[in-house]
Amino acid sequence: MRAYRARKRAAGLRRAAGWVPAETSESLTWSDHRLLEVRSLALHCLIARKISRDARLLAVPRRNLERWQQRTSESVPDYLLEWKRILERPWPVIAEFITSRSEKAAELRQSSPFAGVLDPGERKRIYDAFRA
Repeated sequence: MRAYRARKRAAGLRRAAGWVPAETSESLTWSDHRLLEVRSLALHCLIARKISRDARLLAVPRRNLERWQQRTSESVPDYLLEWKRILERPWPVIAEFITSRSEKAAELRQSSPFAGVLDPGERKRIYDAFRA
């Protein structure tokens, strides 16, 4: 856990919220799924910050959705329709959603259309910080 925290600090990440386990066992660890979920949240927080500085980047997820929709030969998946509705909203509402800790936001982040907003170096920094 110390190495994990050190990597997060080295990547420049700050603690936003703490998790306190009900037990105080030293053997408590996060599940792989939980780690992936938190990493996805960190990526989307960085994405939100980057788009807030340059609103033109909002075109990237919209293009991705259009491309995904063109590739579906049958019915359009529900997640694609949900993202489309979300991306029609004003930027502050979108940013609030993609950085939300809600169950729905976590579910939709698993099929995020924001691929391509971050450059490889930015993604690597987050991935390195959340390496198990």
